[in-house]
Amino acid sequence: MSYLKVSNIESYYGPIMAIKGISLEVQEGARVTILGANGAGKTTVLKTISGVIEPEKGSIEFMGQKIDGMAPEKIVRMGISHVPEGREVFHDLTVRENLMMGAFLRKDRAGTQQDLRTVHGYFPILKNRASQLAGSLSGGEQQMLAIARALMARPKLLLLDEPSLGLAPFLVKEIYQIMKRINQEQKTTTLLVEQNALMALSFAQYGYILELGRIVMADPCKELMENEDVKEFYLGVKEEAVRGTKRWKRKKKWR
Repeated sequence: MSYLKVSNIESYYGPIMAIKGISLEVQEGARVTILGANGAGKTTVLKTISGVIEPEKGSIEFMGQKIDGMAPEKIVRMGISHVPEGREVFHDLTVRENLMMGAFLRKDRAGTQQDLRTVHGYFPILKNRASQLAGSLSGGEQQMLAIARALMARPKLLLLDEPSLGLAPFLVKEIYQIMKRINQEQKTTTLLVEQNALMALSFAQYGYILELGRIVMADPCKELMENEDVKEFYLGVKEEAVRGTKRWKRKKKWR
């Protein structure tokens, strides 16, 4: 049985149908990514799973239970945490207050304090900045805070939307290394939306490619990285060959 099963969902972003009959599955403990250009519908997929957007059609099951149409706070209680695009930390609260907001549904004080120590272990800078207003942090520090805040809910499934957006390459690498540790050490299943295709495919085990609201390819990430169409259109590697005096470029097949 799939940990997360999305079946033929259709969702609208305002008046626009952003996702058109998407189906995907995520196994327990896995790292899965959804790739696609701007406007492909990636963010809408995550918002539909986390209950921010209600699907018009289709179904979503988590751990065998139907969750489509469920209120977002109930979905959080079930074990799904969503780190939105753009970080969205509480700028006027301190770092520690932001972290504790991630645990606002929890009643286990001892467990919450243990998890606070755990996220400080992954992100030591947040312990050093505990009394600092979140709005005064750098972009990379805010992204770390957003991920750590989601972890404070002790999620079974972590939804990550564009964690590399606007960050310097060395920070992107650091954050992805930490996310991989979290997956391996905490067994936190991860569904990642990302435009940085190379980083996402290096991090994840299985990938879906989304175009104009539809899934057009799905394979293990190792195979996607070797696919010539993916290389050209997502990794920026163009295959050129010389045939006599003519150069040719591989055409995209799956449109």
